[in-house]
Amino acid sequence: MTRYGFAIDQRTCIGCHACTVACKTENDVPVGQFRTWVKYVDTGTFPDTTRSFGVMRCNHCTDAPCLKICPTKALYKRDDGIVDFDGDRCIGCKSCMQACPYDAIYIDARTNTAAKCNLCAHRVDNDLEPACVVVCPTHSIWVGDLDDPTSGIARLVATNETAVRSPEQDTGPNVFYLGADRAVLDPLAAPVDDTYIWAKPDAHRLETAGDLPGDPTTQARTTLNTAHPRPWGWRVTTYLWTKAVGAGALAVAALAWLLGIDLGVVGSIVAPVIGMVGAAATGALLVWDLKRPERFLYIFLKSNWTSWLVIGAYILVLFSGGALLWLGAAVLELDVALTVLAWVGLPVAAMVAGYTGFLFGQAEGRDLWQTPLLFWHLLVQAAMVGSGALLVASLVVDLPADSQAFLARTLAVSAIAHLLVLLIEYTSKHASRQAATAAHVIVAGRYARLFWLGGVVPVVLAAAAALAGWGGEAVGLVAVAGLLVQGGLLAYESAFVRAGQDMPLS
Repeated sequence: MTRYGFAIDQRTCIGCHACTVACKTENDVPVGQFRTWVKYVDTGTFPDTTRSFGVMRCNHCTDAPCLKICPTKALYKRDDGIVDFDGDRCIGCKSCMQACPYDAIYIDARTNTAAKCNLCAHRVDNDLEPACVVVCPTHSIWVGDLDDPTSGIARLVATNETAVRSPEQDTGPNVFYLGADRAVLDPLAAPVDDTYIWAKPDAHRLETAGDLPGDPTTQARTTLNTAHPRPWGWRVTTYLWTKAVGAGALAVAALAWLLGIDLGVVGSIVAPVIGMVGAAATGALLVWDLKRPERFLYIFLKSNWTSWLVIGAYILVLFSGGALLWLGAAVLELDVALTVLAWVGLPVAAMVAGYTGFLFGQAEGRDLWQTPLLFWHLLVQAAMVGSGALLVASLVVDLPADSQAFLARTLAVSAIAHLLVLLIEYTSKHASRQAATAAHVIVAGRYARLFWLGGVVPVVLAAAAALAGWGGEAVGLVAVAGLLVQGGLLAYESAFVRAGQDMPLS
């Protein structure tokens, strides 16, 4: 076996950026983007200050999370352990950027496909060292086979104390640091000041700097780094809502059918239509968010079955077909078919609502999203907004009292369950400092107003209104509750998706 990797001796690194320039020249990296870069961290106060350097790049992990989440196998591991990429297969979904705990992957501004350090694989194949190794004036960058005990890098790592970045992620990083300052390797330890030594930090780093705990003893601060904006924005936030509404509406209708509760046209027509529209909107948002949307069919033609992006795409297609069949069976009054579709549709709808929990679980760089409650929380949210949507529709349909009561009770129970999950999530101890910091930003930091006033208060009011209509009364009030939960979920998901990406990884 061969396991190529790097060793970087920060004891001799002079922070000259020769490695960065050589990498950009060798690999034609666009201006403003980097496969390798030098991070500066200053500690102390003038005149007693110290500057430390850290060379940042892909860690060519033994257990690389980017490989699992990539839906088209655009990222792959070679036999020598180098994690490489195939731009011709990439659809620009940016999921690999979420999976990487090291900020190593970017979307190339020219090709709109993912790119990163590939250890100059084209040079390695010709028995040449990577460009950064050749150009380093102090021989601070070592490369070679870490599994060969006779190689220079293996001897260096074996005979010196080394450190790796984010060891708690259990990715088996193959970039080892000698003599690196902890504040350089820990992205939470050194927030940026309002300025770098030669430039202004990017807007995202400035915005999030106040969220980081830092180190009051060393007063470490980052004085040079690269920009890493959030890969996912409002489209992903909205997609969480659209699929929750679609899946939830059809699931509630299916449950009502199995319980013998007649929702009339709300269950037979409105619910499957909401399901199909929700699934279609979800698919449209996901394709729209791709950097190479014309390649979206690669998800089905070049499928990587370890990726929940792929599994989720197939689930959405299956769900859409089921919603169409439900509509047809309801129009033709095929009761037996509706019963069969209800039994099949419930687990499929649950997977439509909940598969994002597994997808976010593969986004190993975002610790806030690693909560084991996420799948169940997504199911509760789907029941909440799905029943809410049906209650709004019931305003124009004269439902029997027991049917109206069923929808109101579903909304009340799911809204209360949603609030309970929030209580557990944001009062419990988190598994990592990154997750704990992100959670604090949501409940007491920059997103507190959005979380409490936009995400919590409307759902509390909706739950109270739904309880008031528990017996099938207050139809108008309960319909308002159905509207309130839609906005409440969108507000919460906006905070959750953004805060998870706000924690720096480099």
